[in-house]
Amino acid sequence: MAEVAWFENALGAFHPTRPVAPPITALDTARFRRHRTIFISDTHLGTRGCKAEALADFLMHNDCETLFLVGDIVDGWQLKRRWYWTEAQNHVISEILRKVDAGCRVIFVPGNHDEFAREYAGRLFGGIEVINEAIHETADGKRFWVLHGDRFDGVIACAKWLAHAGDWAYGMALRGNDLLFSVRKRLGLPYWSLSAWLKHKVKNAVEYISRFEEIVAREAQMRGVDGVVCGHIHHAEIREIGDVLYLNDGDWVESCSALVEDAAGTMEILRWASHPPKRAASAQAASKPATKAATAPVPA
Repeated sequence: MAEVAWFENALGAFHPTRPVAPPITALDTARFRRHRTIFISDTHLGTRGCKAEALADFLMHNDCETLFLVGDIVDGWQLKRRWYWTEAQNHVISEILRKVDAGCRVIFVPGNHDEFAREYAGRLFGGIEVINEAIHETADGKRFWVLHGDRFDGVIACAKWLAHAGDWAYGMALRGNDLLFSVRKRLGLPYWSLSAWLKHKVKNAVEYISRFEEIVAREAQMRGVDGVVCGHIHHAEIREIGDVLYLNDGDWVESCSALVEDAAGTMEILRWASHPPKRAASAQAASKPATKAATAPVPA
């Protein structure tokens, strides 16, 4: 209950603005896209590593019927150590609430960094549904299990102190990202993540990601669903593992990525990084297996 008390106290000092209507005139309509469903996770609001400007921009330019917030949206670990909140992060919350006001169904599936919210499962907050896991059915009738994924992380399950130590080290790597980004921005170069590059060059990290994906997919198969949507490992991916379609929506501290479903049930990963003279959104289409699954509907 201490976690819950901390959260309720924090809410008392937080007053996000709630615009009555979306600022349509300010949008670059050439970049505006409509989707059936959007999945985002690992935004880590409350940390310096959060790419809040890019995330707010993404939410402004992408509309949907259902928005899944797949865990680690607010970083309670960091906020308990030291309060950090920017106007850009406030803007992210405002954009989410704007979607609620516009009739979008917003579902929050808490992760390990915002585990305090798990105490509120089954409740509504500002029109946002809090639920520990969900089944989403796509437009073509396929069933996807939606969860954050931390329960399949052995470090989180067995040695939480080590997870906190790793979180501190990861935060230092993200600070290196920010320094590098500022230099690249002055040189007119696009965003590039040093921490993501290091992570995928280290053999143990690559093996960890692979094991995590396989374990999650195996559990999804045992549950009799067509696929699984998760976050947690900050690695956007769409691939078939056995008879299950594994989808990870990535993060907003390194890759600035989201998973989206269109009206036909097709799933793809969108990457929304900031590019210094111009901001561009590039859609990474679902790979061959993903196209096959795209024909399968995702639950709302």
